[in-house]
Amino acid sequence: MQRSGERSLRKLLAVSVITTMAFTSSVVSQHVLPLNVVQASAELEKSLPLGQANLRETRQKIVLAPGLTHTRIVRGKQSEKDVYIVDVAFCSTREEAETIAKRLNKDGYHSRVQRISERAPDAPDHGPLGYLVRVGSFKTEADAIKLRDELTAKGYEKLRVVYSGEDGGKTTGPWVVNVLEVDPKQFKGKIVPELGTEIVPGKEKLSSIADRTKALAAINGGYFVMGPNDGTEGDLAGVSMIGGNLISEAVNGRTSFILNKTGAQVAAVETHLSVTASDGAKRELDGLNRKPGLIRGCGGTGDTTDHPKHDFTCTDTGELIQFNPIFGQTTEPGDGVEAVLDSAGKVIEIRDQRGGSIPREGSVLAGTGDAADWLRIHAKVGAKITVDTQVLADGSLLQVDKTTGIVNGGPRLLRDGKVSITAMAEGFHWTDNPEFFYRFGERRNPRTLAGVTSDGKILLVTVDGRQPGYSVGASFKESALIMKSLGATDAVNLDGGGSTTMTIGARLINRPSDPAGERADGDAIVILP
Repeated sequence: MQRSGERSLRKLLAVSVITTMAFTSSVVSQHVLPLNVVQASAELEKSLPLGQANLRETRQKIVLAPGLTHTRIVRGKQSEKDVYIVDVAFCSTREEAETIAKRLNKDGYHSRVQRISERAPDAPDHGPLGYLVRVGSFKTEADAIKLRDELTAKGYEKLRVVYSGEDGGKTTGPWVVNVLEVDPKQFKGKIVPELGTEIVPGKEKLSSIADRTKALAAINGGYFVMGPNDGTEGDLAGVSMIGGNLISEAVNGRTSFILNKTGAQVAAVETHLSVTASDGAKRELDGLNRKPGLIRGCGGTGDTTDHPKHDFTCTDTGELIQFNPIFGQTTEPGDGVEAVLDSAGKVIEIRDQRGGSIPREGSVLAGTGDAADWLRIHAKVGAKITVDTQVLADGSLLQVDKTTGIVNGGPRLLRDGKVSITAMAEGFHWTDNPEFFYRFGERRNPRTLAGVTSDGKILLVTVDGRQPGYSVGASFKESALIMKSLGATDAVNLDGGGSTTMTIGARLINRPSDPAGERADGDAIVILP
């Protein structure tokens, strides 16, 4: 039998095409709408702070359930001034950039050096971030690709074809923004994290996750391991908690999105994990439910990975990792030692290799290097191993119950209603490669954002990008301003790029940037009836 909520959702989607409201500055033209849509449209926010104030902006807004609305915002248009360019090099000094530019000029290409002035807002250094060497100005991407290939044949390396509308400077857009707003005081359903594939390894498309969970709506979640060279594929690259159970350790100090029975919280999250044997020996527990030795995003404790570094995989030859049934049937294989624990923490088996089965009512401690030595000495069969887990939010112990969920993210965008982008502290500014922040934070990219308003409403937002003529994306700063204009006082950046996706029901309603279409993700935030 078809559920009544699903019938209502389809009915609302059918009328959503006539819920358009045109925004020119603050002037609004309303059409005749169904009653529930008119009510949803009564509270109109100011237009988005993207581009010039007089850009045309349209909004479509529907009620998916009491206390749950979806708004689609389209702002601006493609600029005739935006072009395709070939980026040849990003240099730390002007002298280095000028040397490359002179070589290009000598080879017959008209080059230019562009100073990149903006650093991460919390970076201690001053002066320009770097200097960009560029060639070409084309109306079509095909012409820019042709020049790139020609330069590659002449020995130039690591060239990029980019669109100037995504540089982060002046443009008229366009921008496509989708907003899910949840009022916990009215909404009777649940907002919870959900793993792709229902276990840690593997990935799943958001539309599939939404269909499997019968979600009213859904949005992609946190950062995750894309491929096996960086750890367990699908493992969350940062903290993950579902139903009060810690699934993945934090990239310590990185801002995340916390969900509970009363609403949501944006906070810097830390996890402190340790094990104590019955003989009194104590050791740090390096991580949960991942391949030992590969730490995506870094930010561990007690080893050489203590500072976050986004999209980078730190290594450690000696790690102790706990595998729980949420990981699946078996642990990650390899050299080392495994101690199998029952539900009370009693050691029931010792293995001389990793890759064994995980008991349904217990766990496995897997050790490599010095951690394997520790298990051999202290985890004898019959001994008890106590695992201690602490989760801190903004420095205070987080009160956890069965409704608590955490989705990793970063950096923070808003704090107490003010723009506060902690890119340096959270590993999005590499001191050894300043180009990383330019590409990731200063240029416009697809973004997934989460925030909380002053009255406790939850905002889940996608900004489509990397699609000239459709949507150019947003920088970190623009993302913060978008969330502030929507009413958020605290906000965080979640996983974006090709992962940025939103569904109503199981239907994808945004346009992912990957050429292949919707990407499979590690986790999601699902809104359930």
